[in-house]
Formats: sequence, C-alpha cells, structure tokens
Amino acid sequence: MSTADLIKIGLSVVIFILCLVGNIHFKGVIKNFGDDIDKKKLKKKKKLKTLCFSGMLISLWFALGVFITWFSGKHSSMYIEFSMFSDRSSISILGLKLGETTIYTMIIVLIVFILCLIFRLFVFPKFKDKPEGFQNCIELCVETVENICINTTDKKVGKSLAPYMFSLAIYLILSASLELFGLRAPTSDLVVTFSMGLITFTLLNYHGFKKLGFGGRLKAMGGPMAAMRPIMIPIKIVSDIAVPISLACRLFGNMLGGMIVMELLKGALGGYAAGIPGIAGLYFNLFHPLIQAYIFITLSLTFIDEAMESSEE
Repeated sequence: MSTADLIKIGLSVVIFILCLVGNIHFKGVIKNFGDDIDKKKLKKKKKLKTLCFSGMLISLWFALGVFITWFSGKHSSMYIEFSMFSDRSSISILGLKLGETTIYTMIIVLIVFILCLIFRLFVFPKFKDKPEGFQNCIELCVETVENICINTTDKKVGKSLAPYMFSLAIYLILSASLELFGLRAPTSDLVVTFSMGLITFTLLNYHGFKKLGFGGRLKAMGGPMAAMRPIMIPIKIVSDIAVPISLACRLFGNMLGGMIVMELLKGALGGYAAGIPGIAGLYFNLFHPLIQAYIFITLSLTFIDEAMESSEE
C-alpha cells in the first residue's frame, strides 16, 4: 500500500472519529431539550446530527474504496465492450451451441415454475374469497394487467391475452434483475427481443384473421377506399412486418442502454464502486424494466387491436 493510500485512510479515520463524536454530542443535546423547545434550534441540531452521520458513512465508503482498489488493483476506467448478441461459443449441449442469455432464460422459467408450484400447493392450497396479505397483492397485479388488456383491445381478446402479457411482464422484470448479480440480462440480446416481437406479430395476424376473415383483413389493410387498396395493401404488409423489428429494437436499445450506464458507472468509480452501483441498479434493473414492460405490453396490445379493426368502422 502506497503512502498516498495510507494518507487517504488516515484522513478517513480522522473524519469518521470527528463525525462520530459530533453525532453522539448532538444526539445528547436533542435528548436534553426541555418542554420549552425552540423548534428552530432543534431543527438545526437535527440537521447537524444528520450531517455528522452522513460524514461517517462517506468516510467509511472512502476507506473501503481505498482498500478495494489496493487489494484488487481495480482503478477507474471508461473502457466498455458489448455486443448485440450474447456469447454462443462457450456453452454447448449435445453439439448445440447455446447463448448465455438462452441459459438464463431457461433458469428464469424454471424458477418461476417452481415458485408457482410452491405458492399454489403449499402457500395457497385454497384461495380465500376475501383475499388478504400476499394473495391480495397477487390478485391486484393480475387484475391490473387484465384491465390494461381489456381497456386497450377487445374485452374477450383482452382476457385471453392477459395471462401471456402477465407472464411477459414477469419475464422482463426478472431478466433485468439478473444484472444485479453481474449477469447479462436476456433482454439485452437482440435475438431474445426479436423473438418476443415475432410473438406479437403472430398474435396480431392471428386475431386479425380470426375476427375479420381473410377477405376482411385484406380490406382493412387496404383502407376504406377500394380504388387505393392495390397500393395500400403492400404498404400495410411492409408496415406489419416492421412491427416485430420496431418492438425488438426499442426494447433491446432501452435495456442495453441501462446495462451500458451501469458498466460505465462501475468503470468510472473503480474500487470506489461499493454500494453506489447497487443503488443505481434499483432503478436500471427494477423500476426501468417495469416501465419497459408496460410500454412493450401496451404497444403489443395496440398493434393487435389495430389488426382487428374493420375498414368500415
């Protein structure tokens, strides 16, 4: 450990002790306030106590960063390397090369399946008529997704799509949560997001042809003016083909962007990254994926609803 590192640790220890003494002092002062409390003075003392406590945490974080940097040799670096597709050279099963994101997806599906069995067979062997606790939370989530599906598209179709959309939301959130453990999220792989876009493309055509029939679907694609249909139908076909590409690239770009920001943050902080990326990860790996799941589901339902619209409506 260099002299500069020893000086940094020494300063951290001195600041920690001073802040600790200040915290204990202001804590005692606050306790000794009598009935005739001066609210302004009390508020000021509480702010100073909070400041001392914050100083203790910062000095500990700084000293920890010095130790981690010295021990691991990890210094600040803005270099980052990423690819649009996950590595498919290191994992091989029966001669078939699988991407790491494929394996992660299988793990997520297995975890969800096991949890569903545990909750259904052991935690909730029989659901209550008046839900409470965790059952109430589950039913609220299910009803929320179902309402989004019903309000965005046809009621009957919305109810049939709700289980898939709910499963999709769970998958997107759990996929992003893998980054909290240092693993690449499957949704940051273009193959995965394009596969999800293809499912939406299949669903919109299935429901469109099912409701309108082949002729009605073509008429709807051509628009209300019969004379313009030979021109509009090819344009609409190209537009529909662009749907999975649009959905895939939008989700891929947003999820990859979050991953890059996290990697840049870790690289810039180096050994001082303890704690801070974890706090930022709560947004990029939990809240942000929730927003992306809502957008993906809403867009998918909108495209499906458009495919079922007749040209005469």
